[in-house]
Amino acid sequence: MKTAFMKQIALGTMIIMGMMCITCQKSKEELALQAPETGESEWPIFRGDTRLSGVSNATLSDSLRLRWTFQTEGEIKSSVVIENSTAYFGSSDGNIYACRLDNGTWVWTFKTNGDVEAAPLLLDETIYVGSLDGTFYAIDAINGRAKWKYQTEGQITGSANWFPSKDGQKKYVVFGSYDNLLHCVDSQTGVKKWTFETASYINGSPGIFEEKIVFGGCDELVHTVEGQSGEEIGAVDVGSYVAGSVAVSDHYAFMGHYDAKLVCVDLEKEQIKWEYGNEESGDAFFSSPAVGENVVVIGSRDGSVHCVEKASGRGIWQFRTRQNVDSSPVICNGRVIAGSEDGRLYLINLEDGSLIWSYEIGSRIIGSPAVAGNMILIGAQDGRIYAFGT
Repeated sequence: MKTAFMKQIALGTMIIMGMMCITCQKSKEELALQAPETGESEWPIFRGDTRLSGVSNATLSDSLRLRWTFQTEGEIKSSVVIENSTAYFGSSDGNIYACRLDNGTWVWTFKTNGDVEAAPLLLDETIYVGSLDGTFYAIDAINGRAKWKYQTEGQITGSANWFPSKDGQKKYVVFGSYDNLLHCVDSQTGVKKWTFETASYINGSPGIFEEKIVFGGCDELVHTVEGQSGEEIGAVDVGSYVAGSVAVSDHYAFMGHYDAKLVCVDLEKEQIKWEYGNEESGDAFFSSPAVGENVVVIGSRDGSVHCVEKASGRGIWQFRTRQNVDSSPVICNGRVIAGSEDGRLYLINLEDGSLIWSYEIGSRIIGSPAVAGNMILIGAQDGRIYAFGT
């Protein structure tokens, strides 16, 4: 594994030296020309957008093939983000990596002092990501150099999100930590704008809708916080701790929790609208939901991918895998992309839950798929990123 990794480093170094860092110096417009020809070419944030909807408009083939892999020296729980034909992700070897989307060629590596489980956030050609070392980093997405660091008092496992200031002149980045705080910092300087204290750890990422920040945690509450002030608007007790992220759609929030329930919360009424779960055979939801126009799709530790009606929570179908599904599925043009700890990546028919295609990676998948153009990127516990396309 180490030898393969060093070969990739050497290859990347030769490219940089021989081509005078052409990849790093190209303008945004030039890089955009290298993007895949079909579908949406970017996936700049965990779950695809600030609402954490987990929905892509990309065009995928029903028969995908492995395009390339990229080896790191640790397990990959982080999900990939994509912009300017470059893929970015973290690894438990403590590094954040950038590689080319088309062929997996190494671009740069940034070292932290802890495992990186969170997916990065891409904003204004800057990578924002936290590490289990408790530090939140802002890194230049082009050259991999640190811009600033912000220290918390606990590990950071969830991805960051962002919103603009009232006048549109600034952008703020928000993320949770095991110090029980939701942190909001200036994206340019890393200076704290505010912190919001909860009663326990914050594991997942906050969803944002109309400058309202919605998130859950181990205090068993789903909080809604006003973005500009950091003041709480409301909180709903969902009955168990929320290990994943909260997706928002209009004034509804969707999340799974440890007590085997998928929950829809009405944020205006500050109450649970519906709950979905199987009392006899259900298990915890560590996955984050994908929220489509009419359905919600989520993975469970019962080994299944579940699809329910968005309006009512009525179950529509279940797709059974061979192990836990902590990976968060993505809805993509009538298809569901899902990884499982059974080591397989699945393409499922959204309408009826039937299998379209699968690929056996052979190592547990915990991270979530990223979709850009006609490609799917996902990491596995063997330390590799796998890229699938036509």
